[in-house]
Amino acid sequence: MAKKLSAKARAAARKQRDKWKNKRWFTIRAPRHPWNFKRIGETIGETDEHIMGRVYEMTQQEFSGDFTKMHVLLRFRVTDVVGQDALTTFVGHAHQSDHTRRQIRRYRGKIDDVVDVVTTDGFLVRMKPLMITERRCQTSVKQAMRAKSAEIIRAFASKSTYSKLQEAMLGGDLETEIRNAVKSIYPCRNVVIRKSQLLQTGVVNEKGPTLDEIHAEEARQEAELKAKKAAALEAAEEDNSGEGDLLAAAEAMESISEKEEVVEAPSEEDVEAPAEEEAAPAEEESKEAEPSGETEASLMKLKKDELVERAKAAGVATSGTKADIVARLLE
Repeated sequence: MAKKLSAKARAAARKQRDKWKNKRWFTIRAPRHPWNFKRIGETIGETDEHIMGRVYEMTQQEFSGDFTKMHVLLRFRVTDVVGQDALTTFVGHAHQSDHTRRQIRRYRGKIDDVVDVVTTDGFLVRMKPLMITERRCQTSVKQAMRAKSAEIIRAFASKSTYSKLQEAMLGGDLETEIRNAVKSIYPCRNVVIRKSQLLQTGVVNEKGPTLDEIHAEEARQEAELKAKKAAALEAAEEDNSGEGDLLAAAEAMESISEKEEVVEAPSEEDVEAPAEEEAAPAEEESKEAEPSGETEASLMKLKKDELVERAKAAGVATSGTKADIVARLLE
């Protein structure tokens, strides 16, 4: 049997508040650099502390609309809350494992590496390049390619900010530079930065549009969109009303024309007389339509023996095919 609750437990259960009523929605925004607080999603929580540190994942296709990047996952961590906006920091990206496995086939070479770099604004980032060669290659070749790619990545990061490094990783510029550098060593089928991870933050750049400016711009765009929708609805209503007026006018003209037409009812004599006149020509036409003899089709349906008998009775030659006999009968 179920255990009975005490009076205090029942009272506490009645007084228990609904936690969902106290929760509210927060707008998740991309970092200020290089994406200008772009809206990327929403999350729900009771207070600002509840959503601090949350990690939001999305595909690069959803972020930028590029269908060729649908296998790339972007990760953003909430670092600050301003009103209803949850501000984030880009903490890394990763390629989906199934997409990486599809690139690797028999008789191909796979070259992995892990490179830690520091940007000019003090961000420590771990990057993991992946190179896939056209054919299998020796270990010495792999080492040379691995060293060359690490050199390119460190050189690029040492003269770039974290925001510029993000754009190069996600846009493909850094991958293109690595591919051009290692193709002289061994032909590569594919070169990607399959994963990146932010290990330590640095100096945050304060340049660029503020959050208030972004809000004002979004409000202006929403107002323009509403105005365009209202104008389109008004135009559609005017078109519909114009069509309704035309239909009403057409119906009115039709009713007037029906009223103006006065048709006299014909008498019985007038009705019977034409009927008799029409009956006579109809009989004549039916007589004319009746065939004087049998048709070719009806004769062709008969057997050859019957055709021969008819030909003998008609005094026609019976030699030849059925068609010849029928032609002679119809002459």
